[in-house]
Amino acid sequence: MRRPRPDSLPVAALLTALVAFGPISTDMYLPSLPALVVAFDTDVPTVQLTLSAFLVAFAVSMLVYGPLSDRFGRRPVLLGAVALYVLASVACAVAPSIDWLIGARVAQAIGCCAGPVLGRAVVRDVYGRERAAAVLSYMGTAMALAPAIGPILGGWLQVTFGWQATFWVLTVFSGLALLGVALMLDETNAHRNPDATSLRGIITNYTALLRHRVYVGYVATISACYSVIFCFISGSSFVLIEVVGLSPDLYGYGFATIVLGYMTGTFLSGRYGRRVGVERMILAGGALTTAAGLVMAAFAWADVVTVATIVLPQMVAMIGVGLVFPNSQAGAIGPFPTMAGSASALLGFCQMGIAAAVGLAIGHAFDGTARPMATGVAVTGGLTLLFFWTIVWPARTRG
Repeated sequence: MRRPRPDSLPVAALLTALVAFGPISTDMYLPSLPALVVAFDTDVPTVQLTLSAFLVAFAVSMLVYGPLSDRFGRRPVLLGAVALYVLASVACAVAPSIDWLIGARVAQAIGCCAGPVLGRAVVRDVYGRERAAAVLSYMGTAMALAPAIGPILGGWLQVTFGWQATFWVLTVFSGLALLGVALMLDETNAHRNPDATSLRGIITNYTALLRHRVYVGYVATISACYSVIFCFISGSSFVLIEVVGLSPDLYGYGFATIVLGYMTGTFLSGRYGRRVGVERMILAGGALTTAAGLVMAAFAWADVVTVATIVLPQMVAMIGVGLVFPNSQAGAIGPFPTMAGSASALLGFCQMGIAAAVGLAIGHAFDGTARPMATGVAVTGGLTLLFFWTIVWPARTRG
């Protein structure tokens, strides 16, 4: 059977699904978090470990998948990782205890993270820096449908069938993705590095990346920007369900409204990014995210906590995130065609590791109000703008 071209629409759809593994694995089960506290007779911080442990494992595994794909190619590594994800999703669905669920989520994360890392690397293999930014933007717009639909579907599954149903749906989704990789994806790594998996090669590549000022600046920018998302992910289900009083299914619709903001930002990035430029799009997005976060924090500290004062500022912040994210990814990975896998992996490790720490802090800081979550959104939004303005912007404009 002849596979489609790597730059064809079917392959782009497959890559979008692979990159969506991360968000759909976190967002779909968010409406079930309060129910897990009751189901396993535990507390909020312990249930938050199903998210934070997932993110830590996701981040660490990225450091392995990048060099593996630079050495052996994208396709075989993806096949093994997605197969692991399928098995781990089944283990999540049948978990008899919270400890089992946390462990199964770690295994799920190890398989899951290959999708975003290698999906981005394939885009870099096939397209140049500027075209990669546009392609990642359009993929982000389409990919946002997954986290938009995910919490709605997850809320309905929680109300109708219980928390296990979400993981059965993830099992089916990942099984279809595995079939897609097997039947549709050709190898795209034309610069395989036989030394990429040696300890010396790994250290050399990662050291070179960490010495690249612009790369480090982009990584810091993306990590802060992604933390904006995880401040909301970690706190929103408790704030909107327990504080505001939304039901789990209505929470899903609120989350979808926020994802609409992200889709708007990525669409604008894809449409105007090449005309405006990568750097100016990031600058505008960082400013917008910071302003929206400050508005949400002001409402929270004034004890004006409603669906509107939480959802609307976060939706605007997500427009900014949609402008920052694809452009920063392309800017970070673009200069490294011979080690795109490693560049994407280190980027993902920092992004997810920092987001995991921020999410864990927000979970432990939850005090029955919206203040910790809203303050986190404001601070991480401000850091997004600060890192880009002080590190990346001077270096890029001088170049």
